[in-house]
Amino acid sequence: MSKKNRIGVVYSTNPDFQYQTDDEDIEQQTLPPAQQRLTVRIDRRQRGGKQVTLVTGFVGTNDDLSELAKRLKNRCGVGGSAKEGEILIQGDFRDRIVEVLTQEGYGKVIKGN
Repeated sequence: MSKKNRIGVVYSTNPDFQYQTDDEDIEQQTLPPAQQRLTVRIDRRQRGGKQVTLVTGFVGTNDDLSELAKRLKNRCGVGGSAKEGEILIQGDFRDRIVEVLTQEGYGKVIKGN
């Protein structure tokens, strides 16, 4: 656990003290593809002028997010990452990603700028 999440506790003299928060290990259940509302857009900010395609709006576990990112990266033939509910694909692959997501049954796929 990072120190930023320990708001209110500075020091404890108890050697067996374990800091606990209410929201630890809570992970959302993955919605079925037909109920997902994904947004596919291009982003150039803070990336050294390079373009990346962002897929946002995924509701589910980190494992399912990583699996979807892996499938998208394989279909586009490029690298990328998945973290914090976002899939990042290197390059401008908006059309191909929207096509792949609709083929896999994802309901609402919105193509942004």
